[in-house]
Amino acid sequence: MKMLSIALLIIASTGLAATSFAGAETVTLSPTEITEWKAVQARVESRDIVPARARIGGVIEELTISEGDLVTAGQQLGLVKDDKIAFQIAAIDAQLAAFAAQLETAEAEYKRGETLVNQGVVTRQRLAQLSTDVEVTRNQIAATQANRAVLTQQETEGAVVAPADGRVLTVPASRGSVIMPGEPVATIGSGGFFLRLAIPERFADSLQAGAEIRIATESGEAAGRLAKIYPQIDNGRVIADVEVDKLDTAFVNARILVEVPIGTRTALLAPLDAVVNRHGIDFITVEDHAGVAVERTVILGAAQDGDHAGLIEVISGVSAGDKVVRP
Repeated sequence: MKMLSIALLIIASTGLAATSFAGAETVTLSPTEITEWKAVQARVESRDIVPARARIGGVIEELTISEGDLVTAGQQLGLVKDDKIAFQIAAIDAQLAAFAAQLETAEAEYKRGETLVNQGVVTRQRLAQLSTDVEVTRNQIAATQANRAVLTQQETEGAVVAPADGRVLTVPASRGSVIMPGEPVATIGSGGFFLRLAIPERFADSLQAGAEIRIATESGEAAGRLAKIYPQIDNGRVIADVEVDKLDTAFVNARILVEVPIGTRTALLAPLDAVVNRHGIDFITVEDHAGVAVERTVILGAAQDGDHAGLIEVISGVSAGDKVVRP
């Protein structure tokens, strides 16, 4: 009796698995070329890293920025002051005052000499010497004023300005510290932000500039474009830049998971709605040569998107040429 019940159960199951679906829609499976993706980590980086340097040495009196601030080109970031320049300017001002007095005396002597020459008391040779003294004093004043202009310019160069628009990445100096000429006060990331990724060199021939990149973000998957591939291989990896619209630049050097196309392969794609899952096992109904629908157990791959949206890869259980019955 028990054996009879098992036999009836097997016959009933076979009747469910092999049924004729008259008029049902069928899809013939054929090898399809799909893109193969490689998951890698990319970093948010700025295109250029420009230091804002102090053009003179001295003490930092003002520092108006901190890490993360947005700055514009020409914006003053700090002020470096060298007290020696002020002393040198004061010394030159004293020299100018002395030269001004000498010039006044020389001009008075020259005018007096002109009067005495007309009276025949002083020779013209003496008058020429007095004229030379006036000219020499004037030239000394001009040279001293030029030296003062140099010191004044150095004093104005104490202002540390941003060389380009961007975001302040680091501020290695602090207010009150002593710095040397040319020492960076801050580093600025400018030229826009992008994703920089490193891919194993065995995939170098598969990379193409302009290819679409998948990017995992907190709000979901975003798309980017492979903008530049660098020719130099670094430590067995190819370096590439990815441009992304509305990239989150709150944290520079933050790591983001991206998927890069590294080639293509052929696969069998079946309609996603033709897959039935029962008790954790996937089934697809196919039509045999007699027009009878037979349910087969399959192993599935990843669901497709883009041009193949609505399809899923079938790894095993069906073969090319099979007719998949859609519900």
